[in-house]
Amino acid sequence: MSYDIALFRIETKEKEEISTHENFFDGTDNLLPFTEQQHLNLKQRLLSYDYILAEETDTGLRFNHKDEDFGQALLTMYALYFTAAWNKDSIFEVGMVASEFTDTGEYAKYDFQNGEWELWD
Repeated sequence: MSYDIALFRIETKEKEEISTHENFFDGTDNLLPFTEQQHLNLKQRLLSYDYILAEETDTGLRFNHKDEDFGQALLTMYALYFTAAWNKDSIFEVGMVASEFTDTGEYAKYDFQNGEWELWD
């Protein structure tokens, strides 16, 4: 079992909040893609947090971290998905990293388990 958190463009958050689509996140039709610069910035930021690029696939870039509490990350053109182990330390660390990534005001964090958005304050 894992705990999943994602980072989306702020515009995706705004779109989801007014949507009546029950399965909003199920396809990319509702998600706004990152700009090339945003995608590059997110990749660089993951690397600066000691995430290691493990694999490049058609779906995106997969990252691991030497400290298992920091989980794994998948950077796609539409979202940055974090997966934490189902324990309080991992959920905390992954949640903090995702929260810190919202500091530019371009992104919003979505916690799938709680169905809640978070923005940088």
